[in-house]
Amino acid sequence: MSIQVTLGPIVKPNSEELTKLLQEIKDDAAKRRRENQTAHPNHAIQLIKKARLGALRLPEELGGAGTSIQDVFDVLIQLAAADPDVAHSLRYHFYAVEQFLLDKENLQNVKWLETIAKGNLIGNGFTELNSTNAGLFQFETNLTVDGEGYRLNGTKYFSTGTLYAEWVEIMASDINGKTVRVILPTDREGIEVVDDWDGFGQTLTGSGTTNLNHVFVEKSEVFIIPDHTTPFNAHLQLFLQAVIVGILHTIVEDAVNLLSTRTRTFSFAAAEKPTEDPQLLQVVGELSSRAFAAKAIVLAAAKELDEAIEAADKGIISYKASHQASLRAAQAKVVVDKLALEAATLLFEVGGASATRKTAHLDRHWRNIRTISSHNPTVYKARAIGNYEVNKIDLPINEVYF
Repeated sequence: MSIQVTLGPIVKPNSEELTKLLQEIKDDAAKRRRENQTAHPNHAIQLIKKARLGALRLPEELGGAGTSIQDVFDVLIQLAAADPDVAHSLRYHFYAVEQFLLDKENLQNVKWLETIAKGNLIGNGFTELNSTNAGLFQFETNLTVDGEGYRLNGTKYFSTGTLYAEWVEIMASDINGKTVRVILPTDREGIEVVDDWDGFGQTLTGSGTTNLNHVFVEKSEVFIIPDHTTPFNAHLQLFLQAVIVGILHTIVEDAVNLLSTRTRTFSFAAAEKPTEDPQLLQVVGELSSRAFAAKAIVLAAAKELDEAIEAADKGIISYKASHQASLRAAQAKVVVDKLALEAATLLFEVGGASATRKTAHLDRHWRNIRTISSHNPTVYKARAIGNYEVNKIDLPINEVYF
């Protein structure tokens, strides 16, 4: 769903403007939880477009904020703490930005970088359900020749963010079976974005179905995928961990609020006041430490990705650097998922039975974390890491290793 907004100056990390933006998004999320849990975060998306948050990575001369990947992930963690649905909906957008920046001298890419600088967002049309192997870079969505252009037909699932974006990037196969990227306006005739995501978590990420019915495509809207030595897969994986870390920080905040406002305790508790109970304070300390550790892990992995991308920006496509970034992202997933899922349960140790009330919405943290962490099985990541450590067999980053 496209939202027309009046653009303001681009928001930057560690600024008062960012603090204000995040607080307004957080307040909007809380209001929707109270009044209508199925209401989409349209106001938050409008704020993000106005602040041009999606252009953080663009160089300043191209209208961006010129930030590093590590700084972007720090902002995303804060955004996820305010509203994890909103943060998650930007996942493919930021990945697409990185693809354009890898060759920002290309005139085709320049057009899209200019579009992004204006606050536009790009949604996702990647996943298909007809393949038995989600790791294969093969698509049944097809692009066929039609006069001076093409026609696009197919169905995409888990189209995260597309509901809120002006544009959608579709992965398809051309008449020769070669994979291509197609970027189209979401209001193009024949494109149907269906809000039918029925997961028990991350329910408002716009992760529904995108139907492509004989959609006309201009030649300029088709991108040939460069034959790089490495596809830099770490970004999409690490993005999910950043969202989880944001949720983890909210868990800490909720734990503090629960304990600070709690007046009742048990006759056999270690203290008369919950705020002075050493056992409950220990739980909060445990949660706080998990949040700190998880953030440090994600930002450390983001730094590795920065180094790989910086080398590529200088014309050096390093498989070794990209593999290292993917390794760190995978290690982050294995650890952060566990830290966060356990934290979502520990939260209830400081709140008592009243914390389980539906009006408290505290179960949303576990549901959201569980949904995000299920995107890519942790056991497969851990096995690949172990295989690399013991047998020196590289991670499968030449495949779709998200």
